[in-house]
Amino acid sequence: MFVNSLYFITSNELTPENIVSGIKINEQHAVFEGHFPNSPVLPGVVQLQIVKEILEAHLERKLAMKTMRTCKFLEVLNPGKNPNVRILIKYKQSEMLEVTASGEDNGKVFFKMQANYL
Repeated sequence: MFVNSLYFITSNELTPENIVSGIKINEQHAVFEGHFPNSPVLPGVVQLQIVKEILEAHLERKLAMKTMRTCKFLEVLNPGKNPNVRILIKYKQSEMLEVTASGEDNGKVFFKMQANYL
């Protein structure tokens, strides 16, 4: 949905049950025309979608969020100030896919989440 238009994956570090992806956000993307003109902010729902897209690409299957245990948006993600973000994902397959993820850059944590996917 957003990969290769809103953001580009610049690096991937993969270990069993862990993904660390470097992404570069495209500040010129149309989403920022409405959110917000002259003061771009990456919407929280889009940050969660990026996690889902990275997981789907890595696991090579479609996912649907079943439950969200926690979700905190801790810093405004302005792509003009922070165009490069590290997405850290830990996952474990049980009955559902249990995921803990965050988005960070230079000591700033933009979001943290815990969710289960089918």
